[in-house]
Amino acid sequence: MFKISPFFHPSPVASQDSLAILHLKRDLLTPTVLRDHDDENIGYAEGKVTTTRYGNYPHSTLIGKPWGSQVKASQVDTGTRGRVGLLLAARGEKRKRGGSSAGHGNEVAVAATHAEERKRVTETTEPKDVKVPIPAETGFCHLLPPTPEVWTASLPHRTQVVYTPDYSYILQRLRVTPGTEVIEAGAGSGSFTHAAARTVFNGYPHENAVNSRRSHAGDVETGTGRIWSFEFHEPRAHKLQEEIRNHSLSGIVTITHRDVYENGFTLADTAPQPRIKASAVFLDLPAPWLALKHLTSAPSSPLNPSTATHLCTFSPCIEQVQRTVSSLRSFGWLDIEMVEISSRRIESRRERVGLQEEGLRGVNATPATVDEAVDRLREVEGRDRSYHHGMTVRSLNDSLGGDGSADGQREDYVSKQQRLQNIRDAQADRKLYKEGRLIHRSEPELKIHTSYLVFAVLPRAWAEEDERRAQEDVRESLEGTDAGVVEKPVSKRQRKRDAKERAGGDKDIELEMKWQIEDMSSDGQ
Repeated sequence: MFKISPFFHPSPVASQDSLAILHLKRDLLTPTVLRDHDDENIGYAEGKVTTTRYGNYPHSTLIGKPWGSQVKASQVDTGTRGRVGLLLAARGEKRKRGGSSAGHGNEVAVAATHAEERKRVTETTEPKDVKVPIPAETGFCHLLPPTPEVWTASLPHRTQVVYTPDYSYILQRLRVTPGTEVIEAGAGSGSFTHAAARTVFNGYPHENAVNSRRSHAGDVETGTGRIWSFEFHEPRAHKLQEEIRNHSLSGIVTITHRDVYENGFTLADTAPQPRIKASAVFLDLPAPWLALKHLTSAPSSPLNPSTATHLCTFSPCIEQVQRTVSSLRSFGWLDIEMVEISSRRIESRRERVGLQEEGLRGVNATPATVDEAVDRLREVEGRDRSYHHGMTVRSLNDSLGGDGSADGQREDYVSKQQRLQNIRDAQADRKLYKEGRLIHRSEPELKIHTSYLVFAVLPRAWAEEDERRAQEDVRESLEGTDAGVVEKPVSKRQRKRDAKERAGGDKDIELEMKWQIEDMSSDGQ
């Protein structure tokens, strides 16, 4: 049985060992796998902790929360964090530094050495009880379930990423629906892979059909969509395969390390392997025109021969587009079109205006009405009179030899600090999400070029047998008519004339029949 993917059916609450996205601000999201223990043994007393610039979030405060919850940051106790070096020093051992040469290879060696030391110390150190986290004064995040949109905004970038405005339009133009088979070349970071997997998902394949989903005759398991993804860079392919397994998408997505320029769109060289029958192709390659020779109507082609194939290429330079279009024409592709997408984000929020917002953040603390402005002016004048009255009382008190205890302060006087504190105290009882005017503002700058999208359609092969079947269908449709003659369509004007003759001069009947003719015309009959 296949494990249910959180990208298709997330649980109601965040559970242990599930993928979660921490939404810190609009353009900053952090993915993490929730654990009830510190599996890497970093040393936090609270167990596993996700550390961000907006606070620390122990996973014990995230597990069991409903998706969309706002979670406050916690004060974490680093405890024995860094204890690897301390314990090694206590044993009289020195920490290995990995050599004196610099470079990427040396960094990898040092990281591997430190990981080995940490594992050795972990195995010889007694586990401690997890400490209950203490809420911090500031910092919070929102706990989100994984979706292709939030995964695109939070995934580790290994290559250029296909963002949501692009892949949503691409999937629509490729006519990808549940049950469609899609070829993707240039998987990269897996952004388009996850979005396409959700689009084609129409149920998991049968457990017995994991490795051999088709018979030798090429019959497809009905209604199961698949993504056949190819990646030339071997480390990226292996990393994406690991992510697909962790996200429980193995039954829908197949990642293959292959050079599609030379070897085409075939799977690994191990038998038995299913035959690909794709009706949609997405090429995110530096030279997509070199892969078009493998996408033809030949019997060995990975394309579905019974339907037309829709293709899209993703190219950043116009020179790539020109060469791709020329190759598409030479291989018989039709309806070639280039599209460039420019997106502008629209912000929707509440705008609160008024003196009751003074001292709060994100508001316009100016008078909302004339009456409110007049009241504030009277308050200021009253404060001035109170001040001058106090000064006069002090002067008289000093001249009469008083002890200075009388300050002349009016009982109704409210300082600015006290007024701001009253506003902050009253904010707790207000429903701020309902107050103010709802406004929409677009981004000041237009996010322009990401890449050029080239779309094309390859018609299905039409053989003599197909022509013969089509002619037979036409003959069967003509059976029952007089000598195979089809009646010519009658114009709207002629139908009105016939209605007038049948009415026999009765204006009411004639008018009613004309209305029926108008209704039939408006319905396209």
